[in-house]
Amino acid sequence: MKVIETELPGVLLIEPVVHRDARGFFLETWQEARYRAAGIDAHFVQDNHSCSARGTLRGLHAQLGAHPQAKLVRCVRGEIFDVAVDLRRGSPTFGRWTGAVLSAENVRQLYIPVGFAHGFCVTSETAEVEYKCSAPWSRDDEIALRWDDPAVGVRWPVETPLLSPRDAAAPTLAELEAAGRLPAYEPPARAPRG
Repeated sequence: MKVIETELPGVLLIEPVVHRDARGFFLETWQEARYRAAGIDAHFVQDNHSCSARGTLRGLHAQLGAHPQAKLVRCVRGEIFDVAVDLRRGSPTFGRWTGAVLSAENVRQLYIPVGFAHGFCVTSETAEVEYKCSAPWSRDDEIALRWDDPAVGVRWPVETPLLSPRDAAAPTLAELEAAGRLPAYEPPARAPRG
């Protein structure tokens, strides 16, 4: 598999090896030792599956607090524009975003570590998205970030998306920070000098 680093350290775009022939295709979508060697050390405990119509925007969501959640996202039918936003106060990339097209055709995956918000917009007629989570869903630990927060500036491929009432009323990054809802950045440990 090929692992592509994004502008946000820790957010990884994965291109699995796909074996294609006249029958169709086969690929591994998760193999713990191989993904761990590639820098994904999350222990996944829950899988989710959604189906959405064109123009639907789900997000931006994060699970922090007592049950922080990393995600490994893939689109199994159709196409989405998938986004991660750094929510970690004090991070060199705080408030910045990265996005990638995930589709059934390109079979790419996006890894979103703990401390990042995640969302996607459907660019095909419908899309089915499956994602692995490193912690079970917890209502008390979930937050939402406003999809069109100008301070973040995500360039979504839709101007008037279909939103849930909750996502339409989500707070901005500044409001989340003022409310004390964002995690602190923890710099990576330095290797000992030898």
